[in-house]
Amino acid sequence: MPLDSENTQVTRLQVPLPNAKPPGSGNACVVVIYGPELGRRVQLGSAAFRIGRSSQSDLTLDQESVSRQHASITYDGSDHFIQDMKSTNGTFVNDELVEERRLADGDQIRIGRSILKFMTGENVEVQYHEEIYRLMTVDGLTQVYNRRYFTEALDREFGRSQRYRRALSVILFDIDFFKRVNDTHGHLAGDNLLRQITGAVKGRLRREDIFARTGGEEFAVILPEIELAGARVTAEKVRAIVETTHFRHEQQLVPCTISLGVAAMRGDEAAPLDLYGRADERLYAAKQAGRNRVMG
Repeated sequence: MPLDSENTQVTRLQVPLPNAKPPGSGNACVVVIYGPELGRRVQLGSAAFRIGRSSQSDLTLDQESVSRQHASITYDGSDHFIQDMKSTNGTFVNDELVEERRLADGDQIRIGRSILKFMTGENVEVQYHEEIYRLMTVDGLTQVYNRRYFTEALDREFGRSQRYRRALSVILFDIDFFKRVNDTHGHLAGDNLLRQITGAVKGRLRREDIFARTGGEEFAVILPEIELAGARVTAEKVRAIVETTHFRHEQQLVPCTISLGVAAMRGDEAAPLDLYGRADERLYAAKQAGRNRVMG
């Protein structure tokens, strides 16, 4: 899979002061952080704001998993509330199924396969622009780094490794038979599985490791200052935790395994793509050898 070399810019989201004055209805919006129309911002007013598949909705999400009238956001003069409108697949706030919930600044609303972020406060304009910067580097579904950030980070760590003669390893992995999950359980289950896997894997990595979603069901980990043997140990831990974790969708178990390819700097690489390419070849070899294994 090709890599690009776009430059990215990262800023930190500002945290509103705990004693901030309650905002008016004009200082609230939702921003699409995952799904079609990524980055779109819709202002919330004092009238009920309806979300659904219907073209009459204030925010139309044209997806089979979204009901025609799915959810509504209302304002009572001081707070915003979201209500599920008896939708087929439910409304989620911060991954919790809700019928009605008061919204707080930064809450993530999942409707169908789309994720919206609720923003409110006097600095909502600043927050919006900072969120757009964040979307350039973070995958909205899994909340790990995206491919763009991974490419930039690999370039940076590759240069450091060459300059200071430090170890560097890369792990690539993807989910075995992921299409079968989507075909059997639906795309909502596939999205849910991706979120659960990233949550399980993050706990096995160091703070300095760089974990990214690089494709649909494809992930990568950059391991600074780790030799090949150590990278193999990490990869095997990741493989085992995915195999033994009980992933669920709507109370139904969704068994899952992953295949992994590992490569480390040897000193003869001309570019980051050489290191990445070796890991990719070994990932392919793992899948050819029967899947659910580490090669490298």
